[in-house]
Amino acid sequence: MDTIFIRDFRLHIKVGLYDWERVAPQTVQLDLEIGITGAHASQSDALADTIDYAQVVRRLEAALQDNKIQLLEKLAEQVAAIIMGEFNAPWVKVGITKLAALKNVKQVGVTIERGSKTL
Repeated sequence: MDTIFIRDFRLHIKVGLYDWERVAPQTVQLDLEIGITGAHASQSDALADTIDYAQVVRRLEAALQDNKIQLLEKLAEQVAAIIMGEFNAPWVKVGITKLAALKNVKQVGVTIERGSKTL
């Protein structure tokens, strides 16, 4: 299986349990690995034979703009569902990181994998 990656994709969204997190947007970093079946695009050189990463970025920006989710785990699950459901990816790995969310901590986050990496 081939993989497309999107790294250090940053969004300014509201996410968290605490009142201050629900009021003030925070910067979160998404790191994505998206499985694509076969090597069709490497042979055809056609966008139709792969997943358009620019479309993925635009879709996630739109979906997460008015986020009401509290936990990063749930947010990662939503991102995975969009990528697999709307872009027909058989496998996805989603990492979501809050930057400087806690005093003396540079990053906190979660990583999930969904789907089958063997096709």
